[in-house]
Amino acid sequence: MVLIKRLILMIQFLTIIPLPAKFDAREEDYGKGLAFAPFAGLILGGIMMLLYSLLEAFFPDTVLGVIILVIYIVLTGGLHFDGLGDTFDGLFSNRSKEKMLEIMRDSRVGTNAVLAIISVFALDTVLLASIDTDWIKSALILMPVAGRMGSLLGAGISVYARNNGLGKSFIDYCGIKEIIIGAVIHLTVFYLVLGYIGLITGILTILSAFLTVRLLTAKLGGATGDILGAVCELNQTAFLVL
Repeated sequence: MVLIKRLILMIQFLTIIPLPAKFDAREEDYGKGLAFAPFAGLILGGIMMLLYSLLEAFFPDTVLGVIILVIYIVLTGGLHFDGLGDTFDGLFSNRSKEKMLEIMRDSRVGTNAVLAIISVFALDTVLLASIDTDWIKSALILMPVAGRMGSLLGAGISVYARNNGLGKSFIDYCGIKEIIIGAVIHLTVFYLVLGYIGLITGILTILSAFLTVRLLTAKLGGATGDILGAVCELNQTAFLVL
């Protein structure tokens, strides 16, 4: 029962999919529930692939890429793009660690946030449009899986950079066990969709997530919820490049 509860919590937190179930959730459930984040990504990817299949006869590739990414943003409530923007606002402010964290918590959007979001959105659009038609549906399924594996890995190998905040329960209660469970889900999905090529790609996306986490947490000495969102978006782009 506790595993089902944590799976549903992840779907509710990481998407806007209306699941009516309500639980008496503890902080521990969110951190340990991140093990199921790749599965939540699979649900997002399945919806995106289905909508792509319905719309591909009506729009050229580039336009359809934009539409699918907009649908993705709607399905996630823009959660990870928000983290991406806040992370770049803070890290590229060239301030002290404390000031960076303050900037990342500020609800106002700075130049670095706008540039980061536009750059990643534009790159994802072009990458999706350039993928061969034989691979595009597989890519749409796997892209959110790779992104959420990045968030899981980021939480599992990091300490929390603040004293308190939204991301604290995720990072404090997510560890090696959750990474292993999530990686098994991640690699299984990749293998089922693309075979051995998928397995290799899945391993490479775990490596790219690890490197991205280390890069983004170097200045802060730890991660925040915003950084987990940024890793998600950047690892999706890394997957599309692969």
